[in-house]
Amino acid sequence: MALHAPVLVLKDSLKRESGAKVHQANIQAAKAVADIIRTTLGPRSMLKMLLDASGGIVVTNDGNAILREIDIAHPAAKSMIELSRTQDEEVGDGTTSVIVLAGEMLHVAQAFIDKNYHPTVICRAYTKALDDAIAVLDKIAMAVDVNDRGAMLGLVKSSIGTKFTGQFGDLIADLAIDATTTAGVDLGQGMREVDIKKYIKVEKVPGGQLEDSRVLKGVMINKDVVAPGKMRRKIVNPRIILLDCPVEYKKGENQTNAELMKEEDWQVLLEMEEEYIKNLCGQILKFKPDLVITEKGLSDLAIHYLSKAGVSAIRRLRKTDNNRIAKACGAVIVNRPEELQESDVGTRAGLFEVKKIGDEFFSFIVDCKDPKACTVLLRGASKDVLNEVERNLQDAMSVARNILKNPKLLPGGGATELTVSATLKQKSSSVEGVEKWPYEAAALAFEAIPRTLAQNCGLNVIRIMTQLQGKHANGENAWVGIDGRTGDIVDMKERKIWDSYSVKAQTFKTAIEAACMLLRIDDIVSGIKKKQAPGASAPKQPQIETEGDADNEQMIPE
Repeated sequence: MALHAPVLVLKDSLKRESGAKVHQANIQAAKAVADIIRTTLGPRSMLKMLLDASGGIVVTNDGNAILREIDIAHPAAKSMIELSRTQDEEVGDGTTSVIVLAGEMLHVAQAFIDKNYHPTVICRAYTKALDDAIAVLDKIAMAVDVNDRGAMLGLVKSSIGTKFTGQFGDLIADLAIDATTTAGVDLGQGMREVDIKKYIKVEKVPGGQLEDSRVLKGVMINKDVVAPGKMRRKIVNPRIILLDCPVEYKKGENQTNAELMKEEDWQVLLEMEEEYIKNLCGQILKFKPDLVITEKGLSDLAIHYLSKAGVSAIRRLRKTDNNRIAKACGAVIVNRPEELQESDVGTRAGLFEVKKIGDEFFSFIVDCKDPKACTVLLRGASKDVLNEVERNLQDAMSVARNILKNPKLLPGGGATELTVSATLKQKSSSVEGVEKWPYEAAALAFEAIPRTLAQNCGLNVIRIMTQLQGKHANGENAWVGIDGRTGDIVDMKERKIWDSYSVKAQTFKTAIEAACMLLRIDDIVSGIKKKQAPGASAPKQPQIETEGDADNEQMIPE
């Protein structure tokens, strides 16, 4: 039969793996990624020492930080690493748990792949298991009062107890709660939104002790006033003007030539420039500011006029820092000085002060009334310690933000996973058809988290898991789990070991959906051309064949 259209035939062969081999390769790659960070789960976890591209060293047990530095070629392993990044973006914690759980979900699926179960059947069972698992979370979740600082502190502490800074007690949890409550914005109906990236800045200053770290009720920036000898470095209750424009003579948009016939014309030109800057400064000084901050440049002449009027000035500030100052002191960032109004002046700051810490000068705009932005000042012995403390603080702030957004608690120490596992095992008897077995396997996979916790505590895993399964099987207590420090089987309520509902729900969803996606892959096709050996002839271009050629050629290879 003749084809009535030109047919594109790719002459280059494609590398191709298919069928059961692909499933096995993907599962092995996912397990390899999970095994890399399995030992970093729990309070008795191991640390990893990473060598980054520039030759620096990072010591951490944060799942996302570790996987960010790993270079793996296998596409399934890359997909697993993305899970950790997704988890970090969404809820900021549980980056290790999601990888361990996804790896286990794929591991238990391998037996069914070997028995020629269709991947779609396994995915259907997993999706059903996920729905039932979320229903169990809703059932055992406990509401928390976000105004009860003790309860909030307990939750944040238990979330970062597994991290390096867990040894410093309440310090990081206190900082996280103070920062998120300061920068939180009420949306009405009891809802609060906290934008950690925009309105909470972490400033790391080596030196001092970790205990010197604190949350400032305002903003701190790594800048000094432009004329230190002439401008004040300490102002109480300052009036602040924020600008997003240069206070200097406008340069031409394009290259500009000016031809001057007389020598006096040059003088006139200079006077025009001076007059322009004098007018600009006059428009600013009309509002009697104490501090002027601009994101752009500030000419020497403008500095002269401002310092003469007793006004301090800071120039070339980052846009993000300017936004934070605006939120903290109630100012409005203005683009043109002639459009300034009294309402644009920030008056909520209690103190402007420049301090020298180490070798650098820092400007503090603090003691603000109801600031909606803040800075966390971290002190510590070395850069490595400070970097790890910052990573832990980001996780702690994310946990505090999650509670403010969705104030529900779940038991930690693997108790949640054991409860979900026990409930799914009971429900599996009512699942009909071949989906019953993968559903039961998914129930078993949830036990990977408590099992890994027990391993990292150095316990007898089989004995501990048997005891825990026995306690959960008869529905004795949904709150029984492992205390990761001592290895005891205890009630999580008594030990105040909690997990955030948002983190757990996101972990389950991400892990199971990712496992289903990887199971559905049955071919890995590489379109990357191999490099030609020197002197070899160039590969032929894909040819478009005409109707006549297509009739004479076999289209499908045998």
